[in-house]
Parts: sequence; structure tokens; C-alpha cells
Amino acid sequence: MFETLLRHLGEPMVLALAGAITGLVFGFAAQRSRFCLRAAMVEVADGSFGPKLAIWLIVFFTAMVLTQGGIGLGLFDVSSTRQLAAEGSVSGALIGGVMFGVGMVLARGCASRLLVLSATGNLRALVTGLVVTLVAQASFTGVLAPAREALTGLWTVPGGAGRSLLDGTGLGAGVATALAALALIGSLVLGLRRGVSLGVVTGAFFVGLAVAMGWALTALIAANSFEIVPVSSVTFTGPATDTLMALVTQRSVGLSFGIGLVPGVFVGAGAAALAFREFRLERFGPETPMERYLVGAVLMGFGAMLAGGCAVGAGVSGGAVFSTTALLAVFAMWIGAMATVRVLAAMGRGRAQTV
Repeated sequence: MFETLLRHLGEPMVLALAGAITGLVFGFAAQRSRFCLRAAMVEVADGSFGPKLAIWLIVFFTAMVLTQGGIGLGLFDVSSTRQLAAEGSVSGALIGGVMFGVGMVLARGCASRLLVLSATGNLRALVTGLVVTLVAQASFTGVLAPAREALTGLWTVPGGAGRSLLDGTGLGAGVATALAALALIGSLVLGLRRGVSLGVVTGAFFVGLAVAMGWALTALIAANSFEIVPVSSVTFTGPATDTLMALVTQRSVGLSFGIGLVPGVFVGAGAAALAFREFRLERFGPETPMERYLVGAVLMGFGAMLAGGCAVGAGVSGGAVFSTTALLAVFAMWIGAMATVRVLAAMGRGRAQTV
């Protein structure tokens, strides 16, 4: 099938279609499940293992089970992906992860959540997401690139076993699938005990499925193509930057998986919001000051490029292939986010006591 599509449509178009389909599934399911890493972290920082954490865990371990299961069955191969094969940065993962976590709390959402909320009429998310994208571009090729490169180079590890937790520990995809399946069962139990509805659980499952779809589709296209095709999955900072830059600097948009993914997510989330009558305009206000969102956006844009991905790109997609630096990045995001929640709570109590 892929050979026929590649022959008739070409690699760029097939990749864009794969990205669009993956994005539609992710966007619709993320809107329905309210999938949000920031919300999960806020719960944990407040000492609660509640429904938001359960949703995030279901997504994470579903993506891991399906991705590793597919690899173990020989359906596709992800060993050539940049999260595993290319040189990685431990310093970038740790510093960038903390920055992203702090920014995510200030902006009230990670890159994926901002895109989903934008499609439902949230103008705060739209403006914040655009700033994240611009800062990410400045960090990749612009004025902030030297700082990013300096921090990235502090501690690097080679690709291969140095970036694959499974290769480094000698564990195979079968063992990884079994362990992730047990964790997924535990996550489902937690969700049901915390009152998460079956519909929301289903939505979370499809978010994780979309991540596995991304890995599977790009790997299968790469395996059947005569051209070099990057194997990738759902991530947002880089593709959103590519999409925006293509729209404002080029007469024609070069097609890729990421170029299809971003509009796919937007359309999927918007369709879900309209279908369930949840589309409504939301603006900045006294309780949602713009300056806080903008500071968060700057930290997220730089942090994502430094860490090698956003909360989904590193945290879920990278975690699903057991990339060591991706797992370090999401760990640092948790630390940065929870510390910020605690600081903001302490500041709020302090202000209340002085009134």
C-alpha cells in the first residue's frame, strides 16, 4: 500500500497525509479527554493523585505499549529516529526541561494544549502559542541560537546505546511492552477510582494511539521509500515553527509529516469543540494577565528547543521509544512545573496575609 501511494503521490504528500490523519486523531481525542501535562503536575504538586494525572498516565503508557508492541512484533523500526540515533544533550534535557516546566505553568498549558485550546476559541492560547513558536524559531536559527548551542554542548551523549534506555539496560521491546502494560492497567484503575468517565478514558487512549500511529506511519513510509525519510511522531514546537515560517516566508509550503500534523490537530480539536458545543471565545482578563502568559511562552519556546522537544514530543513520543534524554527532559519538566506551582501558591498565600 505504501509503495503504491509513494509512487503516485510522492513522499512529501504521503508524509503530510500521515501527519494530518495523526493530527486529526490527536486533536479530537485531546480535546475530549482534556489531556494536559500541566494539569497533572498541578495535582501532584498539591499532593493529589487525581483524574488529570490518571489521564496523562493513560496517554503515556498507551503510547508506550502500542509503540513497543509494534516494534516487538517487527511491524516497524524506530532505531533511526533522532531521539535515539543522533547525539543527544543531557544538559539541554535538564535545563530546557526545567525551563519548559516553569513556562508551562505560567502559560497554563504546554505547546500541544495551547494548540488544542486555540482551536476551541481560546485567544489567550492562540497568542501564547504564537509567541512560543517565534521564540522557538529564534532559538533554533536566530539570535537565541548561540545560547542554546552553548547550553546544549555542556553535556552530550552519543547516539545509539547512549540514548536508548532499552539498549543501555539490555531490555528488549517485549519486556518494555509488558512493563508498560502493567503500568497502563494501574493507570486505568487510578482513573476509574478518581471518577474518570469511560468516554474520557477512551479519549486518552486515542491520544496515546496517535503517538504510536506517528511512529508507525513514518517508519513504514521510510521503509518503503527510495528517499531518506525522517522517522518521527507527534511533537509540536518544531512542526509549529516550520508551519508558521512556511506560511509567512514562502510562496508554497513544503510538505512533511509536521506540516500535516499541526493543522490536523487544530481541525480535530476544533471539530470536537463544535460537535460538543464547547467552542467559545476566551480573552485575557484581570485573572489571566497577559504578561504572565508571555513570560511562560518565552520560557517554553527556548526550553523546548533546548530540551529537544515539548511535553508531548519529548515526554510522550520520546518516552514511548525509551529515549534517555527524552525521559530526562520530561522528568525535569515535572520538577520545574511542580516547583513553580509551589512558589506561586506561597506567593498567593503571602499576598492574602497582607490584605
